[in-house]
Amino acid sequence: MFVLGLQGSPRKKGNTTVLLSAFIEEMKTRGVQTQVINVCDKFIKPCIGCANCERKGVCAIEDDDMTGEIYGLLRRADVVVLATPIYFYNATAQMKLLIDRSQALWARKYKLMLTDPGRPERKGILLAVGATKGRNLFEGMILTAKYFFDAIGAEFSGKLTYSRIEDFGDMEKHETVRQDIKTEVDRLSSLFQRKKILFACRENAGRSQMAQAFVRYHAGGRIDAQSAGSQPAEKINPIMEEAMQESGIDVAFQKPRSIDDAIAEFKPDMMVTMGCGEECPFVPGVKYENWDLPDPSGKPIEFVRTVRDDIEQKVKHLIDRL
Repeated sequence: MFVLGLQGSPRKKGNTTVLLSAFIEEMKTRGVQTQVINVCDKFIKPCIGCANCERKGVCAIEDDDMTGEIYGLLRRADVVVLATPIYFYNATAQMKLLIDRSQALWARKYKLMLTDPGRPERKGILLAVGATKGRNLFEGMILTAKYFFDAIGAEFSGKLTYSRIEDFGDMEKHETVRQDIKTEVDRLSSLFQRKKILFACRENAGRSQMAQAFVRYHAGGRIDAQSAGSQPAEKINPIMEEAMQESGIDVAFQKPRSIDDAIAEFKPDMMVTMGCGEECPFVPGVKYENWDLPDPSGKPIEFVRTVRDDIEQKVKHLIDRL
């Protein structure tokens, strides 16, 4: 399970950071992988309203951190935590840049009609602090968060909002915040209880990516699936991505990763190998299974379709056995 925190305050040691850090620490006690992005440190260009994403499913802006990093993390995450102070009844300007650029993910979902395989289980949580005590202080931010989470394929599952938080240290002195966080994290307990399966091939650019996507699509509520490679490629196989799109499943923005990193972070219960051979490490206590599948790298789409269909059938049989 992977939790992504988005910290939107320009004050790196301010109340928003304190709140998000406490939330992330509670998640870590549950054995969860986490990563926090300080949005203000990222180079994110504003949306230019060109509608390229609605026509092609990708943002026309290619030379910033949104395209280079953040889209992929949003797709990888099981839980996205949006944390921001309230500026004029909404998010900070830096966070709003990120939110606006999520239109590219919205377009893949609603214009291209592609299914993000992680969407059925992905959760979105809002953490917000504001200085005043107005009755409608958080209403604008809640509405924005609702549509942001929908765009990235996450269910808006919870919020923690605190008013009269202005001076440094106010959040740390709040009487209920620790229990509030624990209660919110407890509501995610079903995600912690899933069986963890790691799919491994050589490059993590084709076979293992497809297997991961099919498990998330067919059984994301019961199985936490990730993938990795013994010699990870720089990017996923575009022919594989096209073949998966033909099945209505969107694997865009996924990035190959190494088996060693995946095992260290993910700690799988089971590992399914498919072509990494002796390079796949042995981990005591982990159940192993090998699928004899040809490598689709460099092959035409007709070949990749055959491998895709074979993987989906194997995934369905695996799910039935678990």
